[in-house]
Amino acid sequence: MTIKHIEEYRDAELARQLADQIKRTSRRPVRLMEVCGTHTVSIFRSGIRSLLPETVSLLSGPGCPVCVTDQAEIDAFIEVSKQPDVIVATFGDLMRVPGSTSSLQAERAEGRDIRVVYSTMDALAIARKHPEKQVVFLGVGFETTAPTIAAAILSAVAARLDNFSVLSAHKTVPQALDALMSIEDVRIDGFILPGHVSVIIGLDAYRPFFDRHRVPCVVAGFEPADILQAIAGLIEQIESGKARLVNAYPRAVTAAGNRKAQDVLDRVFEPADACWRGIGPIPASGLRIRAAYAAHDAGRRFHLKTAEAGPPKGCACGDILTGKKTPPECALYKKVCTPMDPVGPCMVSSEGTCAAYYRYHY
Repeated sequence: MTIKHIEEYRDAELARQLADQIKRTSRRPVRLMEVCGTHTVSIFRSGIRSLLPETVSLLSGPGCPVCVTDQAEIDAFIEVSKQPDVIVATFGDLMRVPGSTSSLQAERAEGRDIRVVYSTMDALAIARKHPEKQVVFLGVGFETTAPTIAAAILSAVAARLDNFSVLSAHKTVPQALDALMSIEDVRIDGFILPGHVSVIIGLDAYRPFFDRHRVPCVVAGFEPADILQAIAGLIEQIESGKARLVNAYPRAVTAAGNRKAQDVLDRVFEPADACWRGIGPIPASGLRIRAAYAAHDAGRRFHLKTAEAGPPKGCACGDILTGKKTPPECALYKKVCTPMDPVGPCMVSSEGTCAAYYRYHY
């Protein structure tokens, strides 16, 4: 037996032990929300729901960056692609998200220069290669990816790449947790906090939220045993009536987080109000490019103005992102809305809840 096989056996045995522990200790019905799209996919792929007792319900929260991007922001992405002499660089998940009247994929089919890249460095390379064009990178994501976008802007400044800019729709997680707790018809008994985001912001970033709401919170890794350990910890807190903020991912997450990444982020971005799909406006939950870097802010450069826009008719992505509904409760799911022909972003993104349901269980 190889070391890898031994490790896999130990992980499987630990997962079984944790599942048994949850079944023994869970007595009351609880609703736990994972606030990370990668957790959502891991939960479905590994069949964690099938290991849990009926008392434990898992809700998929607003942890998919593409899914929470507001409809008006999608429309702005499409609008900037129509500007003359512009090359749009974007991550692939955004291509098929429907805007109010079009999508980036449809615009590329019409001849717009829209290119899928794998990193912001790829976008910088395009700007160097095409000095006669304006290259706009579409910035979506949470605190995990935002530092790389900030670093790209600093690199553009250092290299005097005046033809590179970012259209920022970045969002921050702790403020969204506050908003979720204030939604009247949403009941959340505990949070599985995101691992990747927590690597950057650290456990202490959640302290103000936890102190306000005293809801059980556990930062988790992404292996099945990691997630089951977080669930077991949340059940223990709920049953004992003693809420805590716990780091169950110490091999990657510290109390303070990644200071260098935070410094780069703070240097380029400042907090701003932002609108989240399904939740609405959340104060100081967005990241706006600071005035010192206005030359690399596509919103300022192109004076983009898009009207407020509602979600696609009949799409329940908003309710799914806040735990009000599951994908099968959406009237469009698997009927009108499929991965081949998605209506809403939750079916488009690889981290979207609807896509995970469709692929792994329903």
